[in-house]
Amino acid sequence: MFGLQYIWDSILQYEAVLRSPYFPVFFSITVYLSFCLPFVALDALSSRVSWIRRYKIQQKTSVSWKMMWSCLALSLYNHAVYIFPLSVLHWYWRPVSYPVMAPGLLRVIWDLATCLLLFDFQYFVWHLLHHKVPWLYRTFHKVHHKYTSTFALATEYSGAWETLSLGFFAAVNPMLLGVHPMTEMLFHILNMWLSVEDHCGYDLPWATHRLVPFGLYGGAPHHDVHHQKFKSNYAPYFTHWDKLFGTLHSE
Repeated sequence: MFGLQYIWDSILQYEAVLRSPYFPVFFSITVYLSFCLPFVALDALSSRVSWIRRYKIQQKTSVSWKMMWSCLALSLYNHAVYIFPLSVLHWYWRPVSYPVMAPGLLRVIWDLATCLLLFDFQYFVWHLLHHKVPWLYRTFHKVHHKYTSTFALATEYSGAWETLSLGFFAAVNPMLLGVHPMTEMLFHILNMWLSVEDHCGYDLPWATHRLVPFGLYGGAPHHDVHHQKFKSNYAPYFTHWDKLFGTLHSE
């Protein structure tokens, strides 16, 4: 509790920044690119460094700077044209209040798990529908499947509808569950990391799916198969929904 309180007190020193309508977009872009950059470095080196390439899931593929720039440009465009105006509206419509006390550690863990599991379910249903209904796939989701070999900057390579609808799930869940603002920030950070890791294209020894036991978490190999096969592995993180619906595929 005392550690969390110290962190929260440090964050509250920048409350004026937190209340700025520019903060959500700055936060999102900064965290996202910070998570992408290590994998960008791996992609740049993998063709020349064999010990890096051996961890690449699709070892015969490579990522060009043109591909990475195309993905980055679309992500920046979506943030500027769609996410920023909505952030301003949200800032005007629902000002955030920041309590003095930090949440307890067990409450943070519980709320993070609940937000993540709820998002995983929402994403699964959304994703399944956008593959099973041809019009939805052609109109909205096909953009994200331009690359059959995943890489980190392809995480946010999607059209406006996909960006906004999945962003809506991520934004509204902490509100619905009434979590502490600190927990909400941690959820967005965790969600972005897991999403980038899903698309990174590498099966690293310390990857999340290797840390979670019993095959409960799919990770990068799970999602890479989805980009190759298209008709399986619709859940972003955990494997239980794909198991229940018979859509789990592993290689």
